Amino acid sequence: MTPIKLTTPGYLVLGLVEQFEPATPYDLKNLAEISVAKFWALPHTQIYAQCDRLVEAGLLSEEREATGRRRRLLSITPEGKAALSEWRAAPAPDPVEIRSLATLKLFFGGDPAALAAEQVAQHEAQLAQYLELEQLDALQPGQRLALELGIGQEREFLRFWKQLAARE
Repeated sequence: MTPIKLTTPGYLVLGLVEQFEPATPYDLKNLAEISVAKFWALPHTQIYAQCDRLVEAGLLSEEREATGRRRRLLSITPEGKAALSEWRAAPAPDPVEIRSLATLKLFFGGDPAALAAEQVAQHEAQLAQYLELEQLDALQPGQRLALELGIGQEREFLRFWKQLAARE
């Protein structure tokens, strides 16, 4: 076991493994795409690299399937649980960063009417997905709270873009 300095991608992988173990790196990539990728971008190559680092550090354990594709099944170790618990308990003072190409284009003089029409459609679709997810009984309390925040953000984005469209 090699001690490592954990970064947010490492904690993200630990958290996903904790919630969905045992999981393969491919499972984690798919889970990230349908969950945390909506508010934290993480390239799939980084997920695979983090899995290797976390196994080497003893924060994840790995079992290989004996037959078939011999996939790697990852589980969180007690040390991984401790690191994740410590991270969850620490304050999160970083400011919110919203990466929005439409907002960037708006800032630099993009056509507000064209941007608004496109954004209304996109945010309506995202809100519909979130409202559908909200109906799932299997959501953990933290997942439900993050979803509630996402729903609120989508509603605010829609309010803004619809108001902008009405000005034009």
